[in-house]
This record gives sequence, C-alpha cells and structure tokens, in this order.
Amino acid sequence: MVFLPDESRALPPPPLVNKGSVWLGLVGWMAALLDNGFNRRPVIRAGVHRQILFTTVGWFVGYYLVKRTEYIHAKLDRELFEYVRHHPEDFKAAGIIS
Repeated sequence: MVFLPDESRALPPPPLVNKGSVWLGLVGWMAALLDNGFNRRPVIRAGVHRQILFTTVGWFVGYYLVKRTEYIHAKLDRELFEYVRHHPEDFKAAGIIS
C-alpha cells in the first residue's frame, strides 16, 4: 500500500477518537451543511444521509492521517536512535559545571 507501508502494522493503532478524526469529521459535517445552504435547502434538516456520509468520510480520513503521521514520526525516531547508537562519540554526555 502506498499510503501506509507494511512495516507500519507493527505500530499500535491510534485511538478511534483522536484529534484528527474529530476535526475532519466536523469539517465533513460542515461541508454537508454548507452544501445544503448553497443549494437553498434547509441547512440542518435536508440531506441527513449526506451529513452522515460526509462526517464518516472525514472521520475515516482523519484517522488514517493520524496513523500515517504516527508512522512517519516513529520512522524518524528509529533513524535518529540508530544514528546515535552508531555514532556515540558525537553524543558524549556533557560535564556538569558546578
């Protein structure tokens, strides 16, 4: 898969309710409300199925964006710790001046 490589399966999954999912779910819901408003339909009452669909799609996209972000950060951490392990002379403990 291009979006998430197979090695990302080793990471624990993010919680279902996270910042990205909530924000993009709200953005999806607001997009459905704006669509109703622009098309001169009752904003809240019309197209409830569309509101649920847009919210669900936003939630799904937010979840996978958070998952990808966590994978990228974990990969960067792994590379940095590997560099520190292979080059300990560059990372000597600084002496404490009293």
